[in-house]
Amino acid sequence: MKTKTPPLIAVVPAAGVGKRMKTNTPKQYLMLNGQTVLEHTVNKLLTHTQVEHVIVVIGKEDEYFADLSIANHPNISTVIGGAERVDSVLAGLKAIEQKVFQWVLVHDAARPCISHEDLTTLFDTVLTQQVGGLLGYSVRDTMKQVSADSQRVSATLDRKNMWHALTPQMYQVAQIIDAIEHGLSKNIEITDESSAIELAGFPSLMVEGSSDNIKITRPDDLAFAEFILSKQQEE
Repeated sequence: MKTKTPPLIAVVPAAGVGKRMKTNTPKQYLMLNGQTVLEHTVNKLLTHTQVEHVIVVIGKEDEYFADLSIANHPNISTVIGGAERVDSVLAGLKAIEQKVFQWVLVHDAARPCISHEDLTTLFDTVLTQQVGGLLGYSVRDTMKQVSADSQRVSATLDRKNMWHALTPQMYQVAQIIDAIEHGLSKNIEITDESSAIELAGFPSLMVEGSSDNIKITRPDDLAFAEFILSKQQEE
């Protein structure tokens, strides 16, 4: 048992099929520096001193997880996900023993480059202020708005207060469950945990993280992730 308090648990939704990767293998199971993307991601979380358990949410027809090196890890459990990411996240959240874990972090399976430094910054900020939040980084490029029908530029947006949202996103377990269920009951699209929190009227902190925390969505992202992981190992 790790000694730092309060104990933290992570939910990793890994039930997606990753269509944009143009491969028959779901992106979380693609190989990256000798391990699957999912193994890198889960190991990054579990090797942080404050993370005690990881719940991996897998698809009903998953044919890969049972063969991974992490499949029988005592601090990893699995639950079956749903049709959409939000359904999988909710399934993972409801599997948490709330008497043991008050705070949860939800992290994308396809973000294996999360650093321990960014995790620590998120944990310290959230737990010090007792307000949930997410990692992100400020927009650096000029942002354009286009019309959906013609793709013509309709406006240039003020980037001053705009941030890229990353994961993990960390909230109190009971609060994020209530927020997601509130959004679903109103048939509102929930794109990430912080959007559910916002819709429910709860506060949420933006915590600055590294742009190296990329999400693998396209084939060329794998090579970039390999570079980042190799660089992290040298530090």
